[in-house]
Amino acid sequence: MKSAYELAMERLKKGAPIVSLTAEQKAELAEVDSQFRAKIAEKEVFLKGEIAKALAAGQHEEVEKLQRQLTSEIRRLNEHCELKKQKLRDSFNSA
Repeated sequence: MKSAYELAMERLKKGAPIVSLTAEQKAELAEVDSQFRAKIAEKEVFLKGEIAKALAAGQHEEVEKLQRQLTSEIRRLNEHCELKKQKLRDSFNSA
């Protein structure tokens, strides 16, 4: 007799079969991740430097603005990364 978990997993597999990726495909996805991590790090370094300058100058409104910008940029880059990876996965499945 199967557990509820096993039954749920079987139903899930029927709806969306698990796709195995080749080492090359995994490397392509990892490269996209790496590129976007670098872009995020670059934005963080720049904006955190600007935040530090604004703090030193006592510009608290500017600090809040820069923090919101940093959060927004990170979110945007993460979304773009996931979109690019999904396009890659879709191309793997159609090939």
